[in-house]
Amino acid sequence: MPGSSNRLALTAILTSLLMNPVFAQELSIARGPYQPTDQSLSAYRCPDWFRDAKFGIWAHWGPQAVPRHGDWYARLLYQEGSDDYKDHLARYGHPGKFGYKDIIPLWKAEKWEPEKLMALYKRTGAKYFVSMGSHHDNFFLWNSRIHRWNAVKMGPHKDVVGIWQAAAKKEGLYFGVSEHLAASYTWFQMAHKADTSGPNKGLPYDGNDPQYADLYHTKAAPGDNGWLTTNPEWMKEWFADVKELVDNYHPDLLYSDSKLPFDEFGRNMLANYYNGNLAFHNGLLTAVYTCKEPSGGKWAQDLERGVQDTISLFPWQTDTSIGDWFYREGQKYKTSTEIIQMLVDIVSKNGNLLINIVQTPEGDLEPDILKILDEIGAWTAANGDGIYGTRPWKIFGEKPENAAVVKAGNFNEGRLKYTARDIRFTVKGNHLFAFCLDVPKDGDLIIRSLGMKAGLNTRKIAGVTLMGSSTPITWRQTNEALVITLPAALPGWKVLGFDVRLQ
Repeated sequence: MPGSSNRLALTAILTSLLMNPVFAQELSIARGPYQPTDQSLSAYRCPDWFRDAKFGIWAHWGPQAVPRHGDWYARLLYQEGSDDYKDHLARYGHPGKFGYKDIIPLWKAEKWEPEKLMALYKRTGAKYFVSMGSHHDNFFLWNSRIHRWNAVKMGPHKDVVGIWQAAAKKEGLYFGVSEHLAASYTWFQMAHKADTSGPNKGLPYDGNDPQYADLYHTKAAPGDNGWLTTNPEWMKEWFADVKELVDNYHPDLLYSDSKLPFDEFGRNMLANYYNGNLAFHNGLLTAVYTCKEPSGGKWAQDLERGVQDTISLFPWQTDTSIGDWFYREGQKYKTSTEIIQMLVDIVSKNGNLLINIVQTPEGDLEPDILKILDEIGAWTAANGDGIYGTRPWKIFGEKPENAAVVKAGNFNEGRLKYTARDIRFTVKGNHLFAFCLDVPKDGDLIIRSLGMKAGLNTRKIAGVTLMGSSTPITWRQTNEALVITLPAALPGWKVLGFDVRLQ
C-alpha cells in the first residue's frame, strides 16, 4: 500500500518519542487508575449523571461570529473566490493585510449575560451546558498561560470558559467544554496561501507572517492535509493545550471534534482527564468524554447532526445546532417541534441531545430563538418524567411501514421525517412512556407494540395518562394494539407523551 511506509515511519517516530524520558515527562498524566492503554480505558463506566441528563445546551460561540457569515469563517476568508472571501475583501480589505487576527479584537461580547442565559437554559430543560473551549481558529476561550491568543488577553478580555462554568454551577447544571484544536493544524493552512489571480495575485495572506505563527500555525509538510495532522510536534502541542484546559477547569464533559486524536497522545490525554477528574471529585468520577468514534465503552460516541438507528449498548450523544454553527444573518432555525422530536428519538435509543443555541457576536439571542426555547421549556416541564432518568425499553419504538431507511451516522438528521406513526418508548420503574412524534389526524393513537399478542410487554397496564393534560384518557388493550382515544383538547405541542403505568 502506498501509505504503509509513511504509517510505519510515523509509528516509529511516535514510539521513539514516547520512550524518550524528556518527552514522557511532557506527556505527564495525573495519577490514578487509568493508564493510556485501550485495556485500562475499557474499565471506564459512563457516570449516571450523563445517562440521566439526556439534554444539554452548547455555546458554540467565539470570534468567528463577528462577520455574521456562519461557520468556518476563519478558514473561508482565505479561500479565494468564496462568499466569505468576497465579503471580507469588501468589508475589511485583503486578507494579506487584514486577516483573522484582526477579526479577533472586534469580538467584544458586550451584550453577553451568562447568568441570565444559563437560567433560561435551565428553564428550557437542559441538564448540562457546554462551552466552546477553542474552535479550529486556535483562539482559546479560557485563561491560558501557554497561548497568547485567548479571550482574557484579547477580544472580550474575559475568561469565557470560567464565567460560563460559574453560571452553570449556580444553576446546578453539569459543565462541559469542547475542543476543536486537533483539526486546526491542517484546517488553518489556507491562511498560508496567496491570491492566484486578480489585482492581488501573488500577495501572500497574513498566515505567512512568522510573527503570527502561534495563531495560524506554521506551514504543514507536503501531504499533511488530512483532518488530523501527522506532525508529532503538533500532536504534543495539542496534548499540552487540552491538558491545560482540563487541569484548570475540571469539566464534567470534554468533547473533541474528531475521533480520539493522535493515538498515544489521545490516550494519554484521556487517562489524564479521567484521573484528574477522579482526584478533583474525591474519587467520584463525573468525567464524560465524547468524540466521533465508536467507544467500546471507553467514552460516549458523538454523532454530528446525526442519530443512531437502533438502541446503542453504550450511552452516546448527538451534537447539532439550532441553526448554523456560528451566527449568520437571515439563517433559518429548527422549530421547537423538530428539536423535541429529535430529543425523544435520541433518548429512546440510549442517547443524549446536545444542541448549539446560536448567539449573536454581541452575546445575546435573537427573538426567534427565545420563542423556540420557551416552547421547548413548556414541553419539558410537562413531559420531563418520560425523558430525564429514563432508560431505553425493549425496543426503541415503531415507525411507519414505508419509512425511509436512515442508517446510523453523522449528518443524517436532514433525512429524518417524523410522523404520527412514529412512536418512541422510554422506561423508568413502573412507568413505560410512549411518545407519539406528531398528532394523529383520526383521533386514535394505535400502539401495536403494546398489543397483548405482541409479546413485548408482559405486565398488566394499570392506566394511561396524557402528560401535560388533566383530562382522563380513554384507552383499551386488544390483542393487536393499545388504542388510546385522544381528548378533544390537547396540549399546545405536537409531540404527545403518554405515561403507561404498569402493574
